[in-house]
Amino acid sequence: LLEKMADVSLKEAVLIVGVVAACYWNSLFCGFVFDDVSAILDNKDLHPSTPLKNLFQNDFWGTPMSEERSHKSYRPLTVLTFRLNYLFSELNAVSYHFLNLVFHVVVCLVFLKVCKLFLDNRSSVVASLLFAVHPIHTEAVTGVVGRAELLSSIFFLAAFLSYTKSKGPDNTIVWTPIAVTVFLVAVATLCKEQGITVVGICCVYEVFIAQGYTLPALLDTAVQILRGKGSIPFSMLQTLLKLIVLMFSTLLLVVVRVQVIQSQLPVFTRFDNPAAVSPSPARQLTFNYLLPVNAWLLLNPSELCCDWTMGTIPLVESLLDVRNVATLTFFCFLVSLMVFSLRYPGDSSKTVLMALCLIVLPFIPASNLFFPVGFVVAERVLYVPSMGFCILVAHGWKKLSNKSVLRKISWVCLAAVLFTHALKTLHRNWDWESEYTLFMSALKVNKNNAKLWNNVGHALENEKKFERALQFFIQATQVQPDDIGAHMNVGRTYKNLNKTKEAEESYMIAKSLMPQIIPGKKYAARVAPNHLNVYINLANLIRANESRLEEADQLYRQAISMRPDFKQAYISRGELLLKMNKPLKAKEAYLRALELDRTNADLWYNLAIVYIELKDPTEALKNFNRALELNPTHKLALFNSALLMQESGDARLRPEAKQRLLHYVKEEPQDSNGYFNLGMLAMDDKKDMEAEAWMKKAIRLQPNFRSALFNLALLYSQTGKELMALPVLEDLLRYYPDHTKGLILKGDILMNQKKDIVGAKMCFEKILELDPSNVQGKHNLCVVYFEERDLIKAEKCLVETLALAPHEEYIQRHLNIVRSKIASLSAVEQSSLPSDGTAATEAKKISFQNLKEAKNEETTTQSTADNKREHSKNKKPTEKSSADKETPKKSTKEIKDIEKKRVAALKRLEEIERILNGE
Repeated sequence: LLEKMADVSLKEAVLIVGVVAACYWNSLFCGFVFDDVSAILDNKDLHPSTPLKNLFQNDFWGTPMSEERSHKSYRPLTVLTFRLNYLFSELNAVSYHFLNLVFHVVVCLVFLKVCKLFLDNRSSVVASLLFAVHPIHTEAVTGVVGRAELLSSIFFLAAFLSYTKSKGPDNTIVWTPIAVTVFLVAVATLCKEQGITVVGICCVYEVFIAQGYTLPALLDTAVQILRGKGSIPFSMLQTLLKLIVLMFSTLLLVVVRVQVIQSQLPVFTRFDNPAAVSPSPARQLTFNYLLPVNAWLLLNPSELCCDWTMGTIPLVESLLDVRNVATLTFFCFLVSLMVFSLRYPGDSSKTVLMALCLIVLPFIPASNLFFPVGFVVAERVLYVPSMGFCILVAHGWKKLSNKSVLRKISWVCLAAVLFTHALKTLHRNWDWESEYTLFMSALKVNKNNAKLWNNVGHALENEKKFERALQFFIQATQVQPDDIGAHMNVGRTYKNLNKTKEAEESYMIAKSLMPQIIPGKKYAARVAPNHLNVYINLANLIRANESRLEEADQLYRQAISMRPDFKQAYISRGELLLKMNKPLKAKEAYLRALELDRTNADLWYNLAIVYIELKDPTEALKNFNRALELNPTHKLALFNSALLMQESGDARLRPEAKQRLLHYVKEEPQDSNGYFNLGMLAMDDKKDMEAEAWMKKAIRLQPNFRSALFNLALLYSQTGKELMALPVLEDLLRYYPDHTKGLILKGDILMNQKKDIVGAKMCFEKILELDPSNVQGKHNLCVVYFEERDLIKAEKCLVETLALAPHEEYIQRHLNIVRSKIASLSAVEQSSLPSDGTAATEAKKISFQNLKEAKNEETTTQSTADNKREHSKNKKPTEKSSADKETPKKSTKEIKDIEKKRVAALKRLEEIERILNGE
């Protein structure tokens, strides 16, 4: 037999590669759909920052195996290949699909080599071609998560091929291939659980193929031994020894696998597999009927569906159900093939036997016969069983083609099958292009599966097409009225459409469908954990109403009472308690959640926010840092920790704050807040050009960014570019006409730089329209009156300002100056010739100069006072009486100091406003 095994020729390999490429080239244009989302997009185990050991602690979907919500699917080697894809191309779907295509080619070539053990070259190529083009494989090849089937199959077949070399000359045992087989079985099992079933195939091969026994011969030998009329042949002892080694190694793998899942079976709902929770005889009749259903999919893959759960296949609840005829027919055919293969010697019976083994044994884990699985039918689990089917078809075709009468028609039929299957596969690949196309194609096949209606709704929801999504979600509730998830989807969509009343009604329906608590029975085991989210969603909805916060809290507590380990309930409750101004209780909620999951970066971040509310920035920063240790790209932690460092005023923290903000803008390049805060840091560090560049970038992204516009104008004012500040202030005031500080700064620039008294007056008058009690605006308007030489109006204005701020000494002093000028001018007018007026004009000039200087100084003082910072009012001496005394000038240093204080005060004012307004 071993002599019949030949290597795959180059011609055969090229043919297989070409056919696979022709059938699956369009799979490269498909995205991540269905289960790919959980296994690829949402799986943190793919990220280089995740320790490799996590791959061996978590399930296929990135959930810790110890958690109840884990599906217990342990496939670390498959996840490792996803991680390699991510390393080279991150989430570019093309590379993932291309690798799947390559793996399918490898499986086809190895399968061809296996076929040559039992078929001639031509029939082997036919079997391999049929396997390459069979449409049932699109889910395993085009669906990225199907890689588990592909990888497991490679090592599955390699393990079998290795075992076929374990028989040496004179029936001796060659142990190296057996050791290699055991290793490859372990690898196959780490790719997907069904890999372990190759051991059963090796056992059948050893007994019936390698040793050439038939079932009658084995029974005769056993009877003779039991009667004491003979001894066990040496060859049989050797066979037993090999089988014992295989079975012992298999037992070890099973023990390890049970330890990995911690002796817990996954929790599935009746929606995933209705028959699994049905009473007898419906459960047994339905599970047996599913066998001919799977066989029919192999025989006639015309109607394929990505999801066969829920109501896709109605339960077979009676012996009188006509579908039992299909079950009976299937078992009759299967038994007849088994009898033929086990009873009669010869190559044909051996071929049929190995084909049956490939069909039956790998399918057992998915058959529901020994333990429930989370699906009714899954096309991808037929990937390995289809190998046996293809061998049977190729063997039957060989029998027909050897008859001269049927030779031509057998070739025509073969060509037709290969061509139609290839076309079907090519067409089926396009269904996997997106979630919408995939689930719409499934609805054409089956309209009784609420999950499909829900999934089409999800696909539309992701595209923000909420109205259309709602129609599909409502249809799901009609198809399956007791589907809690469908009602939750309806509620969420109503919420997205701002129809809160309808949303609440839908959530209440979902809540009413939840199983009632039975005293003494563990609630968690009786309901899908994600269904408990109905309490979270309902609470999140009603807490938008300030009067219903206590009601929302009651819902969170109800969810926690049902599942004390329900982490999301603690997180959501913590957020609510913060909103209710109960930071200490919020802290307790987050600490409880951290007891359940200390590796959750979001929890550490939320705890940091609590400490900010508790006015404990040191602890807040520690928790931000913990979040970033767990997830260095946690955007909110990067941004808010940088803000906290910036607000601390500690110059030593500014470099780290800058690094975090730079990291943040790398992650969120379109968020103007990141660039703005980089600009603020640069201003703190006196890096004016850098600050200007960051502010401009923030404004480019968000032209109406209030704080960025004001601070850019302030920066220009600070650096002697007051005229450049004016157009920025114009933009600011166009978007925010009531921006008081912007109006003050604009008025200041117009008066001092542009000498535009009228423009400055309009600014200050606008401030008083908005806020008649604004002391700074009122005082500056008084200065404008003085500039206009209307001393009477200036006096009246200052009297009114003093009434608003009676304790401000500088206003009283300015009022005294104005009154002294009025008195001085009166004296000048009485002693001078009326026709000249020169002395009076000169007196006004001097007085104007005095008050102008005082105005600059006191404006700074008022800004600083608004910011609640204490700065000494270093007023220059003012003249007491006549115009012939000149006011001493301030030194340059004093003027610069005052300017710096003014700028710093205004800047700080804007920072505080930004923080309070949440900008």
